[in-house]
Amino acid sequence: MRITDFDHDRIQELVERSRIDVDDVLGPVTEIIGRVRSEGDRALRELTEKFDGVSPENFLVDGKEIEAAHERLDPDVRGALEDAASNIESFHRLQLPSGWMEEVRPGVMAGQIVRPLESAGCYIPGGRAVYPSTVLMTVIPARIAGVGRIVCCTPPGRDGSVSDAILVAADLAGADEIYRVGGAQAIAAMAYGTETIMPVDKIVGPGNIFVTAAKKLVYGDVDIDFPAGPSEVLIIADETADPDYIAYEILAQAEHDPQAASVLVTDSEGLAEDVNDRVRENIKYMERATIIEESLERYGMIVITSDLDEAVEFSNHYAPEHLVIMTASPEETLRDVRNAGSIFLGELSPVAAGDYGSGTNHVLPTAGCARMYSGLSTESFIKKPTVQKITHEGLKNIKDTVLKLAEYEGLYAHAESFRKRLER
Repeated sequence: MRITDFDHDRIQELVERSRIDVDDVLGPVTEIIGRVRSEGDRALRELTEKFDGVSPENFLVDGKEIEAAHERLDPDVRGALEDAASNIESFHRLQLPSGWMEEVRPGVMAGQIVRPLESAGCYIPGGRAVYPSTVLMTVIPARIAGVGRIVCCTPPGRDGSVSDAILVAADLAGADEIYRVGGAQAIAAMAYGTETIMPVDKIVGPGNIFVTAAKKLVYGDVDIDFPAGPSEVLIIADETADPDYIAYEILAQAEHDPQAASVLVTDSEGLAEDVNDRVRENIKYMERATIIEESLERYGMIVITSDLDEAVEFSNHYAPEHLVIMTASPEETLRDVRNAGSIFLGELSPVAAGDYGSGTNHVLPTAGCARMYSGLSTESFIKKPTVQKITHEGLKNIKDTVLKLAEYEGLYAHAESFRKRLER
């Protein structure tokens, strides 16, 4: 469909795509959080039995279970996790900021120091699939930042176990505690604590609508990363792009979830037709074909623009979680990009590389939140307190500013606290 064919309401509908409306579940989630706060482990046990079909004897995964997971896990999978962990660590170490101190006026020193959070909770989703890569993406940045205590919560299987890959990934990444509890009840436990799970300062990681609603409700009592909904990709492409690469990028995104969104924006009608044909031809060969078809029916779209400038502007309005740029000069196209969670330049940079191997983080803002949030990073787990030191010379240099503004605002004790130091 040409972008000129869209009316305002249709454009807004596409831009809002699979945005989670947590209002629909706020009632039951509020009840879950209230129960966990008042009943602790008892509520966790009953809610886990209700939603996951199992009542764990112990929520905490012990060392013997982790050792057994190492022994059982396919060595090739373990090797892949180790390689991914190494790349993630290398990338995220580069994000560590440094403290600084500068003389902003003679005698007035000001700066900031860097300090890690004392504790963090990493939510690892379950359900349709197992995501050991998300363990690495959440735990490793926290460890690099220097967080003192890192907790993982993930839903248990029907037998009460946690996936071997999840346990091995958590161990490799450096998690201190792993609990077999999921859903909104896990968020409540990490936010407020129970007899078994001590509360944390910040909760990160993706989840379903109940997890997202719970994170929003506990925000303020603890920090959170950002609202994270279903996955999405937007591809900007011109006539030079390979339609097969684009088709498989769309299929890859759509296999995540029926709510996943996949959009191609191009100024080439020929490319649009080729991609559409290749997507339809290859769906039947996909293992998750049913999910892909449902996702594309709901949130799949090909938008034809008059030129690349219009395509980039549409992308900035859409603010995608993943932005893939397949143009003759992707670096040039990148110059005008303002809103995106993670960006992939050129035909040889698939989203899967960022999901697993390149080292960048795949916990990213969705549903337009890339307009105001960045993806999870080492800086997500640190604080930057400001510091200042002022000499007598510095007091004299800023006295007119401080005294005038303090008295103008009617805060005379502020002015007097400053004036007393001048007198000495």
